[in-house]
Amino acid sequence: MDNVFKKGLRTGVILGIILIYLIITGFVVIASTIIGNFLQIDTTALVGNYAGLAVFIGFISLLGGSSAREKDQSGSWFQIILAGLTTGVVGGIMIFILVYITGMMISAGTDIRKYLAQFSTESTNLLLYGKEPLIGAFYQFALITVSCFAGAIFSFIGEKLALTEKFRSFRTNSLNSYEKTPLARLTTTPAAKYFLYGLLIIILLGIPFFASQYWNYILGTVGIYVMMGLGLNIVVGLAGLLDLGYVAFFAVGAYAMGLLTSPAPIGLELNFWVVVPIAIAMAALAGILLGIPVLRLRGDYLAIVTLGFGEIIRILVKSDLLAPYLGGPQGVRDIKGPTLLGKAFNSEQAFVYLILLGILLVIFVTIQLQHSRIGRSWIAMREDETVAQAMGINTYRAKLLAFAIGAAFAGLGGALFASRNQYTGPEDHNLMVSINVLSIVIVGGMGSIPGVILGAFALKGLPEILRQIEDYRILAFGGLLVVMMIWRPEGLWPAKRRSLEFHPQEDEEPPDL
Repeated sequence: MDNVFKKGLRTGVILGIILIYLIITGFVVIASTIIGNFLQIDTTALVGNYAGLAVFIGFISLLGGSSAREKDQSGSWFQIILAGLTTGVVGGIMIFILVYITGMMISAGTDIRKYLAQFSTESTNLLLYGKEPLIGAFYQFALITVSCFAGAIFSFIGEKLALTEKFRSFRTNSLNSYEKTPLARLTTTPAAKYFLYGLLIIILLGIPFFASQYWNYILGTVGIYVMMGLGLNIVVGLAGLLDLGYVAFFAVGAYAMGLLTSPAPIGLELNFWVVVPIAIAMAALAGILLGIPVLRLRGDYLAIVTLGFGEIIRILVKSDLLAPYLGGPQGVRDIKGPTLLGKAFNSEQAFVYLILLGILLVIFVTIQLQHSRIGRSWIAMREDETVAQAMGINTYRAKLLAFAIGAAFAGLGGALFASRNQYTGPEDHNLMVSINVLSIVIVGGMGSIPGVILGAFALKGLPEILRQIEDYRILAFGGLLVVMMIWRPEGLWPAKRRSLEFHPQEDEEPPDL
């Protein structure tokens, strides 16, 4: 009984801290507005709406109540109820105090923005459901308590009914039944695969033609991050090297394109198609130069060194010392785009097709490398570098090659990025670019090409569409990474090898002796 009560107290405090953080950062107001718009509820009178707020806080509290009890716990109903209510009461009291105090401060005429920048009269009224401070705070307390109680009950019932196991069994039986059908055997033939690939390419080529300028811009942005994600996937997903300075190679490609095609500051104004291989080669050379001194390091030490390298590149291109050559803080402007048969690529639609071509090229190279001796060397090195070295693999050369190829892909992405925007500057190559690309690889699935593509759409496409939550991108990244590491560490679309590593067949019956 004491353990149940302590678990409820601990979970309630964590739930309260999470809700307080979401409230004081203003994320609750934004989420309530989005949910209210989705539910088609009128939100003109408030920053958000009451129904959206109740759904958002109730959902989080439901998850808190579900995690309040020990899994596989064979306790009584009283213990389950105690765990849920304890969590709800503790978390509800914390939110009650916060909402009541801020409500009283607003009622007294205090400018609460001096203390909490994301708070306003409208957002406080939203949290109070338009009521008096005491009544509105009690509503929040009741909502959190009831939701936590319901979460504990639902979790207990679901475990007793073995819903998760039944769903897994249903999915497995359905897949096994489908695999025995003639249609399944037909779709696994090489001809069917090539047909599906061709159909997918046709669809991708048709989307930009019908999409608007705005959607083509989003597709182009996602495509550039897909390209960089595939490059970092070689370094992190296949070779197992944690690189936090990947943006440096992206910057090398972008500045190579800018400096060699723009009229200033160098004034060479070379052709786009001539500069693209130069940008790729320069980025690959930068990867080799970085790798020669640092690739004897491992783990966290390698990550710290690459992080420093990325920051060095950003500071150098921003410095006044190199401003006559690199443009300084103002960057490089009037970057020329490509031309084909005398026709300039001066629209987002044309650049989407060019970016798609680059992605297909990168995917082709990646697939060839994955199934080659080099790719197998990377995978062996990722699993255990010492054993790989003992088996005769030159791990230093394999690391250097991974860095060079990954950097080359980033350089291609940087060149297309600078040409599309007709500008590149230091602010385009900050640490967040590296974090974004690394998040794409982790969330999508390390070592998986479809996973990287799906991760890019999830982490770059959705924030571009939902502009309202753009300011909370870092918060969303952090929360999503925590959720992925707990519930699906292999990623959204994992590689088959890594999926087997995270989900070994432990439930198989032992052979008869």
